[in-house]
Amino acid sequence: MRVRSFLTGALLSLGVLGSLAAGPAVADSGDDEGKAPTEAGTSFRTAAAFEQGQKATAHASTGDYLYWSFPADSGQRPTVTASVELPEAQARHGEQTWRIDVYDGLRRRQSCQYGTQARTVAADAARVDLACTLRTVRAWSEPWANDPLPGRYYVRLTVTALDDADLGLPVSASASATSKEIGGAAAVDGSLSTPLGVAGDDGDWSSGWWTSRWLWTGAGAILAALAGIGGYALTRGSGRPARA
Repeated sequence: MRVRSFLTGALLSLGVLGSLAAGPAVADSGDDEGKAPTEAGTSFRTAAAFEQGQKATAHASTGDYLYWSFPADSGQRPTVTASVELPEAQARHGEQTWRIDVYDGLRRRQSCQYGTQARTVAADAARVDLACTLRTVRAWSEPWANDPLPGRYYVRLTVTALDDADLGLPVSASASATSKEIGGAAAVDGSLSTPLGVAGDDGDWSSGWWTSRWLWTGAGAILAALAGIGGYALTRGSGRPARA
């Protein structure tokens, strides 16, 4: 009976820790037209800030550089998407190539794990869609590495190839970002003192030192303790003399 109670306690403890470690997924909160920016910046310094799950929009001219920014925390794997509504086909003179690039708070360009980062569309296309999934954001990294770190990320959208006659034509653009929560699977020892590119406003979204790896470490310690107690109970019971 004692061994059974120990096993029951172990299973209950693992169930609770597992549910805590899983945590809520980073879901798309839907467009928040009241808060999402309706224009884009023209440089890193003037980048329009939006939150993950929001849809930032802007009206611009073909050839402009459009900048937005959003925060990303450790354990997240952000996916950035952008769309451009192109001018009417009869106003254009040839195909166009559009591209998005994502930079971290130190203005380092981050590579895309997958996604269509650049796309060339025909002269009669009405829309172009782009996407870039970054590597998982790490809590800490070596100074020489180019790993994505917690902080603000910058999205730059622009056309990179087109007929010169199409420069200046009006376009409508949008950008958004969502994340998949990777959690303790990507946790490392150490953390940044301040998220990159964030000036004192990281308390609302930065997780700091906590990761789900602490929960699994605690689960291992509980299992080890229960196994020791259970083993002791078994050996003690087997050593008792049989009653006449």
